[in-house]
Amino acid sequence: MVDFIDEHRADDGVEPICQQLPIAPSTYFEHKACEADPSRRSARALRDESLQAEIQRVWDENFWVYGTRKVWRQLQRESYDVARCTVERLMRRMGIQGAVRGARCRTTAPAAQADCPADRVKRQFNAQRPNQLWVADFTYVATWSGFVYTAFIIDVFANRIVGRRTARSMRTDLVLDALEQALYARGPEDGLIHHSDRGTQYLSICYTERLQDVGIEGSVGTTGDSYDNALAESIIGLYKAELIHRRGPWRSLDDVEYGTLEWVDWFNHRRLLEPIGHVPPAEFEMAYYEQLESPAIGA
Repeated sequence: MVDFIDEHRADDGVEPICQQLPIAPSTYFEHKACEADPSRRSARALRDESLQAEIQRVWDENFWVYGTRKVWRQLQRESYDVARCTVERLMRRMGIQGAVRGARCRTTAPAAQADCPADRVKRQFNAQRPNQLWVADFTYVATWSGFVYTAFIIDVFANRIVGRRTARSMRTDLVLDALEQALYARGPEDGLIHHSDRGTQYLSICYTERLQDVGIEGSVGTTGDSYDNALAESIIGLYKAELIHRRGPWRSLDDVEYGTLEWVDWFNHRRLLEPIGHVPPAEFEMAYYEQLESPAIGA
């Protein structure tokens, strides 16, 4: 309304225009005075302006996917004393919002009459230490040059992505390369369990033999039942909502691979995860190892 009055005041005058609009002339003149001298604005308006800059920074630094809750949590981590409702109000005013998950397309091709390892997880995705339980799954990404596929290996303890691979086909090489990356980055430990769905890729001879070679115990859920691999499904849901759907369309495999690399680094080291106390996975793991070292130092 202020812009409208500015545009027509020379012809019609401020008071006659305000008589036709739901705004008092005094309100208009006060607004213009604050524009000329920002120090006249209220303390709340000045604080809102300062907070909006910080909200925009947090949102920009985190792939433009954080909603009110995550922005508020990050500001708290940075020692900003701000209420969640204030963040919600300002984000609404700024016209920004978090990523919204969509439906996930099924990619599992069940292995017909295959001998499967038992389900050693039974929907209890809990771990007391890193390298106790890994979960695996993969998804598709549409590009201008056709579909590509991204596979993930996730360490359940901190929900940290320890292996990933993007390829043009969903053959066994896709998931095997993701496993090899996880083995290179972490190395297997005694008692490590690898859990997946019953897709042919995870039940192939090459994959199962590789798990046996490094002493990892296999575990599979029920075909087509997302609850039996819920944690991996959840991480893939974040990947699709926060990266694939928001930054597309994707041109090629290389674009997806680079975007995935960038997103995984952010996810592991900076993204706040509610299940582990609103901290990044790497920070949660570091706290675990620091706690182990403390008794040794005290002794």
